[in-house]
Amino acid sequence: METTREIVPAGRQDAGSLALKANGPASGEYLTFRLGAEEYGIDILKVQEIRSYEPPTRIANAPDFIKGVVNLRGVIVPIVDLRLKLGCPSAEYNSFTVVIVLNVKSRVVGAVVDSVSDVLELNRDAIRPAPELASSAVDTSFITGIGTVSDRMLILMDIEGLMSSADMGLMDSLSV
Repeated sequence: METTREIVPAGRQDAGSLALKANGPASGEYLTFRLGAEEYGIDILKVQEIRSYEPPTRIANAPDFIKGVVNLRGVIVPIVDLRLKLGCPSAEYNSFTVVIVLNVKSRVVGAVVDSVSDVLELNRDAIRPAPELASSAVDTSFITGIGTVSDRMLILMDIEGLMSSADMGLMDSLSV
């Protein structure tokens, strides 16, 4: 049985247009989700909807992290498993596994995550800059900051930058 939850941002300025890296992490609302033991947050304005996971149609010769495509109301949507893309240990697909449908640079893309937690509003005081690591083996370019709420730490991601990066192969380099 397919479950869909529509995410409708109400009465907010477009926080997605803020340059997070240039001006430091921005306050705003974040959809939080889990990948393994870690909790992540993405700008709620990039989220179109949340759907239950359904096995996609596999595309030949696609990288492992691209699980395939699904037909979403007449739109063919590529599905990316963020666990595989971010190097997390592979997890089982279960009843908590969901697809976050994103609108990135006018393109619809699905991201498989272990579960969705909630929507949190974080002010600037609750967000710390992303750590700078000297190791070239660790890519922190898509981490915009670390959010703290009570005893929880959230890894805040630039989901638009990640999904439109050249190694994803989902968007033309000339996409706006």
